[in-house]
Amino acid sequence: MQYGISILLSGISLGGQYALIAIGYTMVYGILRLINFAHGDVFMAAGLIMVYLSASLPIGVALPLMILLTVLLGYVIERAAYKPLRSAPRMSVMISAIGVSYLLQNLATYITGGLPQMYPSLPGLSSQITIAGTSTKMVTVITPFLVVALVVVLTQLINHTKIGMAMRAASRDFETAQLMGIKINNIISFTFVIGSFLAAVGSALYFTNYPSIVPLSGSLPGLRAFVAAVFGGIGSIPGAVVGAFLIGLSETVIKSSNWSVFSDAFTFALLIIILVVKPTGLFGEKSTDKV
Repeated sequence: MQYGISILLSGISLGGQYALIAIGYTMVYGILRLINFAHGDVFMAAGLIMVYLSASLPIGVALPLMILLTVLLGYVIERAAYKPLRSAPRMSVMISAIGVSYLLQNLATYITGGLPQMYPSLPGLSSQITIAGTSTKMVTVITPFLVVALVVVLTQLINHTKIGMAMRAASRDFETAQLMGIKINNIISFTFVIGSFLAAVGSALYFTNYPSIVPLSGSLPGLRAFVAAVFGGIGSIPGAVVGAFLIGLSETVIKSSNWSVFSDAFTFALLIIILVVKPTGLFGEKSTDKV
């Protein structure tokens, strides 16, 4: 019983952390129709930024500064690597995204020498708590509630603010939104800022549980979060969240069994089944061709 509760808590927590990354993927795709392959590496960079900041600053200062620098990193990536290619073919933008991903990984390797860096212990998140006789970290309990709160705030921002209306307009029809006077470049930059903010928060939660960081630490979480976004229906924020929780739960259950080596295979097999049955994902909308 205690073992089952531990698996359930860990799966929900992991799914919540994937959800914060997946939202970044799905928001960028919703407006630009671009898969930002560098997003997982922004998540990794946020972890390394926190490692180095915490070495010389108090945690209370290092944490908000890490989030600010990660947001700045996302903004710079969009302005430097994606904005100049706004009118280029999508393949060119995709190659640019892959290039940014490798640039961040290589830069992290240069800075760290490829050696694992230990994430600092965050007061509150790293403390132990007992639930139904099961001992777990506080971050495991906090994560799902924090994710839900952030999703509610994000949903309110998108549905009830002027910039949110502009984001919805751009996601519906990019060209028409431009003709209507919407400043598309600002909307896209704001989307990257939100995605980077969520990735920074997700990194603090994730690396509290998995404190060893290497330059490739963003690859697998980023890939699983991307699968979650596609699973739920890429372009849909609720879909990304639901998909992430399902991926996190299934991964944790399988890794706790004798079939742990097949955890990633099962994730992609599940994705294939969903896409065969419902190609747009669980919450994706069927696209219509304009004539």
